[in-house]
This record gives sequence, C-alpha cells and structure tokens, in this order.
Amino acid sequence: MNKVITEFVGTFFLVMGAALGGGLGAGLALMVMVYAGGHISGAHYNPAVSLAVWIRGKSNTADMISYWMSQAAGAITAALVVANLFEVEGTSICVISDSGILKGLFAEMIGTFALAYVVLNVATAKGTSGNSFYGLAIGGTVFAMATVIGKFSGGAYNPAVAIGLSLQKTFCWSQIWIYMVGCFIGGALAGIVFKMNNPGDK
Repeated sequence: MNKVITEFVGTFFLVMGAALGGGLGAGLALMVMVYAGGHISGAHYNPAVSLAVWIRGKSNTADMISYWMSQAAGAITAALVVANLFEVEGTSICVISDSGILKGLFAEMIGTFALAYVVLNVATAKGTSGNSFYGLAIGGTVFAMATVIGKFSGGAYNPAVAIGLSLQKTFCWSQIWIYMVGCFIGGALAGIVFKMNNPGDK
C-alpha cells in the first residue's frame, strides 16, 4: 500500500506542476518527488516508466498494474484540483496541429524514451546504485525534453500527465491516443535498449 500511495502523491504533484508551471514546473516537481519517494516505490510517477522498469525486470506485473491505477488516480485528482480549486482551466484546443501529428507522436516517443532510459540508468542500474544525483537527472531530463521538443507535442512524456492535462483541458481528448502510443512505445524501447546494453545487470 505504501508504494501505491507514494505513486499517487508523486504523480499528483507532477501533474499539478505540469498544469500550472509547464516544463519547468513539471521538471522541478518530478525532481523533488523522486527524492521524496524513490526509496519507497522507485518513484516512477509515469505508466511508461513503470512499463520500462517491468521490461528491465525490476518490477512484477501486479506492481506495474497497481502503479498504473495509482498514477491515473493521482493525475485525475490533480487535474480536478487545478481546474476547480485554483480555477485554472484550459481551452481544449488541440496542442498538435492536424499537419503535425507525426511530429507530435515522435516527440512523445523520443522524450519518453529519454526519460525512461535515464530512470533505468540512474535509479535501477548496479553501476549507479546509491547515487545522490538521480532526482536531478530525472527532473532535468523532463525539462530538457520539454525545452527541446515540447513545442511539437506539448511535452507530456507520460500517459498520466496526458490524461490529467486532457481532463484539465490543456490538451484535447481527441489527441490522447498520440500520448498513449508515443509514450508507451518510448518506454518499451528504453527497457529493451537498457537490457541490450546491460546484459549482466539482472
């Protein structure tokens, strides 16, 4: 239960940071929540990262599914708080233009790959165990990807963030599939590449 609660809390603050502070808010919120919850749940706060960790072999199927449910709940709760308590509601105008669907899809895939790849290497690899920089590296990756390619997709790199921002109307629901497909493919590829690069790290 402590892992599920940690994933809920971390995802809540990540989505709130993204909704109210954009890429910088998301990066900073993720960084501090990783430091706060990393020792409890591994601090995924992202269904695509949970998938990458599962492929890498550091999580079982039951944990992955419970993490997904908790992350979705945290994202939805954050969206409701932002929209109703802080009265910040988007316009539901699609961030990605009709002519930019492919660019948006690849931006989400690349950004999520980078995030999940960094998480696997700084937070789950034997060679970096016990380090103190993992939170900064993970939060910095989100900010870097949001700055570099966020303009093409809105820079979610996280299916839970995409759900939250769609509910809060920063994103539009008709494009949710872009974030689901792009993010999960990016996370899966990160898990596969990590296993290829680290065959002895079981």
